[in-house]
Amino acid sequence: MYLNKAMVIGNLTRDPEIKALPSGAKVCSFSVATNRVWKDKSGARQEAADYHNIVVFGRQAETAGQYLKKGSSVLVEGRMQTRSWDGADGQKKYRTEVVADRVQFGPRSSGTGGGSAAPKDAPADDSQAKDAAPADTIDYPEEEINPDDIPF
Repeated sequence: MYLNKAMVIGNLTRDPEIKALPSGAKVCSFSVATNRVWKDKSGARQEAADYHNIVVFGRQAETAGQYLKKGSSVLVEGRMQTRSWDGADGQKKYRTEVVADRVQFGPRSSGTGGGSAAPKDAPADDSQAKDAAPADTIDYPEEEINPDDIPF
């Protein structure tokens, strides 16, 4: 049995490029960066980035090209594939890429993509925003919860 499966979760390093094949099918290509963190023999923290070339075909290519931008968070599932061709200088060139079966968009950050991070009905001035509860606090109910009331 053989398995060729790749899963990459990271951020786009550049805006996606969309092209069309002679058949009319759309192809979208972009690059995703992932970070690795480890400790070396002396215990010092080390960090490195890896870059992955991604290729998406069909309707998902159109969607990825429309909604993804540089810096967007993304999960890509697919298979690894290495292409080869003869370069202009006569040397054989190789490129390993993930051919995506599924592209799932990550959460939008405030600096990425269209529009403001604040909802449309957010308070316009700072005095109303100060009266609201801080975003990192949770208001728990005052009543006691009986574990026998939980249906599962």
